[in-house]
Amino acid sequence: QVALLESGGGLVQPGGSLRLSCAASGRNFSDYAMGWFRQALGKERGFVAALNWKGSLTTYADSVKGRFTISRDNAKNTGYLQMNSPNAEDTAVYYCAEGASLSLTARGYEIGSWGQGTQVTVSS
Repeated sequence: QVALLESGGGLVQPGGSLRLSCAASGRNFSDYAMGWFRQALGKERGFVAALNWKGSLTTYADSVKGRFTISRDNAKNTGYLQMNSPNAEDTAVYYCAEGASLSLTARGYEIGSWGQGTQVTVSS
């Protein structure tokens, strides 16, 4: 099993930018798809973005499409979520996940590991 650790969360102003990182340790991170999910206070955890093992295919939730970018550096065993032009509705705890494939990960199925989460607060 792979262990995931998110970092980079914090307070960001609306319209600013923030980059989240997800460091993986354990079994080979590059063999698996990865995804980002988020959970706002009082809401269920929901899908944000997912990426295949190679980093060549991506999929996004409609709410973040065109603003957020998911990427990975397999040589560093690290995944990223670049958040541009965030707004108050993006405030949430963000979790990274490792999954069997892009399509399964995007639907939250067959998730092998979850990180502990990092808080992102968008406020002026």
